Amino acid sequence: MRSPLLARRFLYVIAALIMLTLAGGIGWNLFQEQMLRFAFVPSGDFKAPPGRIDYTRPESWVALPRMADDPSRYVPPGYTATRAAQVSVFFVPPTTYLKRDRWNGTLDDRESNARLRLFVASQAGAFNSVGEVWAPRYRQATAGAFLTSGKAAVQALDFAYGDVEQAFDAFLAAIPPDRPIIIAGHSQGSLHLMNLLARRVAGTPVARRIAAAYLIGWPVSVSADLPKLGLPGCTRAGQPGCIVSWQSFAEPADPKMLLKVYDATQGLTGAPRKDTPMLCVNPLTGAPDSAAPASANLGSLVPNAGLSSAGVTKALVPARCDPRGILLIGGAPAGYGSYILPGQNYHVFDYALFWANLRADAEARTAAFLATQK
Repeated sequence: MRSPLLARRFLYVIAALIMLTLAGGIGWNLFQEQMLRFAFVPSGDFKAPPGRIDYTRPESWVALPRMADDPSRYVPPGYTATRAAQVSVFFVPPTTYLKRDRWNGTLDDRESNARLRLFVASQAGAFNSVGEVWAPRYRQATAGAFLTSGKAAVQALDFAYGDVEQAFDAFLAAIPPDRPIIIAGHSQGSLHLMNLLARRVAGTPVARRIAAAYLIGWPVSVSADLPKLGLPGCTRAGQPGCIVSWQSFAEPADPKMLLKVYDATQGLTGAPRKDTPMLCVNPLTGAPDSAAPASANLGSLVPNAGLSSAGVTKALVPARCDPRGILLIGGAPAGYGSYILPGQNYHVFDYALFWANLRADAEARTAAFLATQK
């Protein structure tokens, strides 16, 4: 998994999931939401997949300590995966099942699993300098579940959450009872982790073991969600026991598609999310409501070939949190092509744009957490 080819390939593959080849015509500009729903939303009713996943079996995990060919051990040249874990990392991957034949993906879909490995390598690999990664396979809601508010979509997401909760129980049972924990995810994975924190972790002894939580690529309302998560939003670099989150947009940003869904929903507290700020922790500073120039960016993973550092480029993008909680990255960065979501949404690149800073952030928060345990 250390091949330089991976660092060049994974962003192309991830971006291709969005199928933004549709974005070339007038019809897309006028009817993009309708076209996305037609392409991705299943037409049938929700049917719960049978059985339960046995998370005591290694094949139920994408990444697992001592697993042969573990994708989470991937590092570009110049970086090293630790052999002396300080924490255990529970990482929930984002959506990789794109088909509209069912509401929840299967564990044996070849295309979905290939994407899954690339996500775990490129995202969870950012944490392998501090800990061993556990990344479960789960019967994730298909991509189309995020394009409709229908009952079947809600059922699909609830079902996927059930798998994640079972995996977390198995994770806790397998690691030492006093081992510090990092929880991390992206997109659908972060949504499930929000629910996990609210339903199972907040107010329990497990919460006191969390060195940091990275809920990246999913909006967290500061007033309507955060009070139920049992951990505060991070307010400074190196702060332990807090939550990091951001949503990446290039400028000029148009987050209307994100805000349309966000503003129409209730938060975990039961209060409406409408017009509430999202948690935005700037990955370049480790703090909210802050700005940093591109020179503060320690390294982005870039897919274009020919880079001697296997696609890791320093000082590529700046970052600042706007008043609504959107992370703005300046103009469209070089090397990422046209595979972005409508509105200049760099969602699929949330980790990649700030890969080295995220790695350093996890190291700093872990060190600070361990210092409090002495």
